[in-house]
Amino acid sequence: MELLPLVALLLGVQVAIHDLYARRVSNRGLLLATGVALVALAWQWMMAGRGFPGTHLLGFALGLLSLLPFYAIGWMGAGDVKYFAVLGLLLGAAPLLPIWIIASLLAGAHAMCVIVARRIVPALSHGALSTDSSGPVSRRLQPVVAQWRHARQGRVGIPYAAYLALASLWWVLQQHFGGAA
Repeated sequence: MELLPLVALLLGVQVAIHDLYARRVSNRGLLLATGVALVALAWQWMMAGRGFPGTHLLGFALGLLSLLPFYAIGWMGAGDVKYFAVLGLLLGAAPLLPIWIIASLLAGAHAMCVIVARRIVPALSHGALSTDSSGPVSRRLQPVVAQWRHARQGRVGIPYAAYLALASLWWVLQQHFGGAA
């Protein structure tokens, strides 16, 4: 496996875990991956004679510009936009559409589950996971829920970067190890 897809895999794992847990995307991870990608692309172009990395630069621009309007209207966090741009830099422009489609389907399924859970099982949004509830299940869950709430610092919403990460993991593994992933 080449360096850039490997960096995309490692970054994807980090982003998925961090976004699911804390609803944040680490700028450090994004900057590190961007730096590695730029150095690798420059080396491949200048030293290895692979040609200008236009598809990767186009991927960065497309990733940034395609999600930026959603950030501007408040539907998406800045970390989601930055991560998608870095994915474009790492993987090029071609995989962005399938990654976006898969991530959007996963995020839509997440949203539907949240809506259904709040309507069918009110205990999930009020009773069982409430830190002031006194039931046996909620007493065991209280430390976990309190830790999640502390890590998220009030941030709510769909962890879209995590779904972008899962989709990118699928794409990289499918491309490099073949077959259906």
